[in-house]
Amino acid sequence: MTTTPPLRRATILEVARSAGASKTSVSRYFSGERERLSRELQARIAEAARCLGYRPNQMARGLKGGHSRLIGMLVADIRNPFSVAVMHGVEQACREQGYSLLVCNTDNDPAQERARLALLASYRVEGLVINVAGRPSRELHTLADQGIPLVLLDRELDLVEADVVGLDNAGAIDMALDHLAGQGYGELLYVSEPPEQISSRQRRLERFRQGLGERGLTGEALCLALEGQEGALTDGITTFLARPGRPPRALLCANGNVTLAVTRTLQRLGIRLGETGLLGIDELDWCELVPPGITTLAQPTAMIGQAAVDRLLQRLEASGHRAPPRRLHYQPTLISRGSTRR
Repeated sequence: MTTTPPLRRATILEVARSAGASKTSVSRYFSGERERLSRELQARIAEAARCLGYRPNQMARGLKGGHSRLIGMLVADIRNPFSVAVMHGVEQACREQGYSLLVCNTDNDPAQERARLALLASYRVEGLVINVAGRPSRELHTLADQGIPLVLLDRELDLVEADVVGLDNAGAIDMALDHLAGQGYGELLYVSEPPEQISSRQRRLERFRQGLGERGLTGEALCLALEGQEGALTDGITTFLARPGRPPRALLCANGNVTLAVTRTLQRLGIRLGETGLLGIDELDWCELVPPGITTLAQPTAMIGQAAVDRLLQRLEASGHRAPPRRLHYQPTLISRGSTRR
């Protein structure tokens, strides 16, 4: 029995010999300095590389020159629709600027977060976009001291001086409350995942409680982990809807995952949307498909992703000059559908 040996990668020296060029010329061709070569020499190098199947080792070239052209991104939960949408925006922005994106998922595990930060640093990433799960302040301080610019996505850390890009959480809650009040709903249930250690969840919950009194509304919050808590969610919603009195009631969902879980619960309970209002933060593809359509606040995820990369590149260009951190908060867009039409 014979086996086929694995294909060997062509080397830059072989390309140089085939093209009748120096190794330096081939290196210049693949490092963005090909304009220094004659067009005839460029053509010979391109043809030799094509025939040999040569692909430059971008990682080795980057480490040798001190620039990996890699941007790292740490995602707390890659299953979260918001994370996926922003990650797409970050990747597009990186590609437009000639960078590649290296993504690590932590599954909201602080231990995995620390390990993934060390892994990204080992790849010599030039900047980091971080959607934190825990409190990795010490690790982030170490990276910042190494000159790696950081951008915190959606979630802030009190002890870390870094640019922050995300949603205007207070503005989003105000927009939701104004819409629900304008539609005649007077009693609200705010459903959220546990807010501990997650700044964006804390801001939304705080603003919800503040905003009720300002608008003459009544309401309460239900905060619980979604996985394995279907019964608790059902009990909480059932208790809220079964209270004495008949003021128009509505549920406000803190993010896309909550909106999905609440929608499933309302369907199981046979609750008519509209008669009972439903509004979710984060626009999801299926929201317009659930009759009569679910009202949402759509985050400008592409803009948020682009802004995160822009901030990293501006920090890289200003290397050695530490400017105060900036906070860029974006407004959502209200998409009104039948779930908030009485």
